[in-house]
Amino acid sequence: MIRALAPIAVVLLAITSLFVGISDVSIAKLLAGDPGGRATQILLISRIPRTLALILAGAALAVAGTIMQMLARNKFVEPSTAGTFESASLGLLLVTIVAPGAPVFVKMLSAALFALAGTTLFITILNRIQYRSVLIVPLVGLMLGGVFYAITTFFALRFELLQSLSAWTTGDFSGVLQGRYELLWISAGLTALAYLAADRFTVAGLGEALTTNLGLAYRRVMALGLVIVSLVTATVVVTVGMIPFLGLIVPNVVSLFIGDNMRRALPWIALTGSGFVLACDIAGRLIRYPYEIPIGTVVGVVGSALFLVLLINRGRAHG
Repeated sequence: MIRALAPIAVVLLAITSLFVGISDVSIAKLLAGDPGGRATQILLISRIPRTLALILAGAALAVAGTIMQMLARNKFVEPSTAGTFESASLGLLLVTIVAPGAPVFVKMLSAALFALAGTTLFITILNRIQYRSVLIVPLVGLMLGGVFYAITTFFALRFELLQSLSAWTTGDFSGVLQGRYELLWISAGLTALAYLAADRFTVAGLGEALTTNLGLAYRRVMALGLVIVSLVTATVVVTVGMIPFLGLIVPNVVSLFIGDNMRRALPWIALTGSGFVLACDIAGRLIRYPYEIPIGTVVGVVGSALFLVLLINRGRAHG
């Protein structure tokens, strides 16, 4: 029953997103026969691109979180708890300092390279920890992210880019317009690639020894997963900023109903991620209407509360 209702719920949320906002865009106005009217222009230039960006970012980040959990073999790992977001912001800041006029694609590549380096460092640290408690792993990632964020803040303060840094670290779709979100289609391609390699990621999650015994190149699978996660994180940060805890909450919720088989669960994870982001964005637009709360704040509040619930429940289970 839940599986049948989930796609319908996401479609309804997407339709609702098209008609929620300060500007009066309604079905009646669109059907009034004024193709060049203000309502039609707002729908085409702002509302549709924003809704597509929400769907693409939500699906991609949820899938990226799933990949990280498989590779780290920990249910509490995702870009915001592994230093990936913070290292991507550092790369974006440095390319802005060195080449402020660089194209958006170049900035995305710089952010992806730093995200890849930061995530690789996180995985390396995990491999050197002898006592890998389920609760210790995300704390290590949060501390590593804190180090990256401190370095980024230092350079941002030195070069008077704190305002830009604030935009990158707070997820916000209010500035999404036609021509300013298309980079997120790259994340859609990466999500499809993750689905094609889902079986390999599932096997890699069982450990290096078993993966090698089954005839797979463990390091290549790890490298592919890290590249996908880094590129997805970079495209989202460059386009709309950080959206914390999304890649942690959605895979854990879906696994309760679908299980841990990545190929079977991945479409539902992408769908749920899109629906979750759409719901949070709509809530952010309505809570203080006509003002808007950034989606990064809404997801951060909801996600951190659910994260604490998951930590407490997992701690009791292992206690």
